[in-house]
Amino acid sequence: MYKELKYAEGIPLVDEEKNEMVVTPWEVRGKVDYERLIREFGTQPLTEELLQRIAKHTGEFHLQLRRKLVFSHRDLDVVLDLYEKGIKFVLYTGRGPSGPVHIGHLVPWIFTKHLQDKFNTRLYFQMTDDEKFVVEDELKLEETKNFGYENALDLIALGFKPENTFIIFDVEDVGLLYDLALEVAKRITYSTAKATFGFQDSTNIGWIFWPAIQAVPCFIHAKLTGENVPALIPAAIDQDPYWRVTRDIAQKLGYYKPAQIHCRFLPGLGIGGKMSSSEPETTIFTIDPPEVVKRKIWNAFTGGRATLEEQKKLGATPDICTVFQYYYYLFEEDDKKLTERERQCRNGEMLCGECKTELTERVNKFLAEHRKKREKARNIVEKFRIKR
Repeated sequence: MYKELKYAEGIPLVDEEKNEMVVTPWEVRGKVDYERLIREFGTQPLTEELLQRIAKHTGEFHLQLRRKLVFSHRDLDVVLDLYEKGIKFVLYTGRGPSGPVHIGHLVPWIFTKHLQDKFNTRLYFQMTDDEKFVVEDELKLEETKNFGYENALDLIALGFKPENTFIIFDVEDVGLLYDLALEVAKRITYSTAKATFGFQDSTNIGWIFWPAIQAVPCFIHAKLTGENVPALIPAAIDQDPYWRVTRDIAQKLGYYKPAQIHCRFLPGLGIGGKMSSSEPETTIFTIDPPEVVKRKIWNAFTGGRATLEEQKKLGATPDICTVFQYYYYLFEEDDKKLTERERQCRNGEMLCGECKTELTERVNKFLAEHRKKREKARNIVEKFRIKR
């Protein structure tokens, strides 16, 4: 289905034969050039000044801030200006439920929870089961709805609380969304949508209308509470085109423009590219049993040398090693220990097998706890449902 889309303004598409970067709202492939994304999407780099401003309110530098995993934004400075004047914000992010959740999906959710806890604010989380149905030919509506429920368990397992976390299941909750979606849709022309998303004559009309649905949670807090405050969206940058068109019409509807803060993609375990459900052997799903996790990590692409002797003599290259990236993104909180691991890797003092063994243990320990919390979430998932 994705193949019918042509080049869209501000969306870096590429020649597949050259194996270059592809970043669209529906597909991410190749080695991601984040500086190029900032230029082509027209976002702003996350400066040291902004990092310091966030830390002033949170009291700490979250791992994803320290390691620059959060790299780009739109109007984060505006949101902080308003916050410092007494105008709070709400958080909004979501998930397109087309299959099980993988570790890459958890990365922005973990940062979202950090922001929610530190700023004591609401989160509106949109399960876009409708989008996945209209966009992906092979999925039935009942499947995307079921995936939405299962994916919600992974979100809750991270420790989100029902008193300030509201999950929107689009198909079941469309009655709450529809009037605002119409207000949005009325103000976005087809030519704008076509230029932004690359829609073609063969694109189904459900897909064409759907960006109006994704815009709604930016404004739904005002509908539910009467409190008009900005929404801050922590998400990967591939979703930026949706917010770009939403920002164009927000003030016409009397709302603040939604702000964004973008995180990097967790790499897959193969050569180049983000972790993707379409490549299951290089992707670790939260439901993967320990033996499967072990196999995937041991088959991962590393920066090691051809032989042990060569690696001990010349060292390895952690910059291109997918195993090292997992420590960097999620599985080594201590910066000093991470730096020491990198030093040992470069000097040939630590071999790839050692790194893989330890990572396997850490990932499986994390997932074992996550799965326990995930099962407990079945008993409380209804408490997270958004209500009028």
